[in-house]
Amino acid sequence: MKRYFFAVALFFCCVVASAQISKTDIDKIVAGKQADVGVAVLYEDETFLYNNHLRYPLMSVFKLHVAVTALKKMEHENISLDSVVVVSSEQLHEDTYSPLRDESGGKDTKAAFRKLFEYTISLSDNNTCDYLIYFAGGIEAVDSYVESLGIKDFNLTETEKSMNAVPLKSYDNWSTPLSTALFMKKIYTENILSDEHLAFLEQIMIATSSGRDKMRAGLPEQVRLGHKTGHSGRLPDGTRMAENDAGVIYLPDGRKCFIVVFVQDSAESDEVNAKIIAEIAAAVYDSLS
Repeated sequence: MKRYFFAVALFFCCVVASAQISKTDIDKIVAGKQADVGVAVLYEDETFLYNNHLRYPLMSVFKLHVAVTALKKMEHENISLDSVVVVSSEQLHEDTYSPLRDESGGKDTKAAFRKLFEYTISLSDNNTCDYLIYFAGGIEAVDSYVESLGIKDFNLTETEKSMNAVPLKSYDNWSTPLSTALFMKKIYTENILSDEHLAFLEQIMIATSSGRDKMRAGLPEQVRLGHKTGHSGRLPDGTRMAENDAGVIYLPDGRKCFIVVFVQDSAESDEVNAKIIAEIAAAVYDSLS
């Protein structure tokens, strides 16, 4: 496992480069909640961090890392999004969330890469995610590629299949909020992907149908949000390992705000966990608008 790098300043609960985003507001939202909550906001050259020193299980947020790595391989090998591949019945595992498997009846299925990415990001299909991991060269290749971009404070060693088999392995796919926010910002601002692939990724992140009660619920309806959510099962004692949302808010003036909210080891209900994320998104949006 890679070393866990973090600046001395991140030992503190919060680092603020803008007085607009209030730590006090976040404190009020999480007060009394039986959960660890981490936040990272990147806006222009400003950074806001809250409880960034913890390692939060990514859950399905890591599908964004997978998708970017697979898209980059397609660029290197000149593979079109419309190229068709066969997802075998053996790759359509049962007992996991998979709209593609449900639609195909678990049989060998032909699908364009474009469709596999849509299922993975917009619908959070676990089987198509593992197919893209396989295509990218394995989870180690995903971890290495993301690290090659200069991203630290994260670790990816597990697939959806391995986490489903041993739920506690979900803790091995972890990130700080800042690491995930920096990764998203790089994708959108540093020409990591081709123009075609960036536009496509933006489209399927905006089309995300999961987590409507998370960030989406905290923003005005007319404000666009591109995001990837994450959701774990509960441990035997009822603890929800993770409830996550990571995204980009498209502000009315055309600028972008990158925001990550991770809720870890929560004894709260799903409704409360989602409300924490929604209220933090609302507080951030209000501070910037």
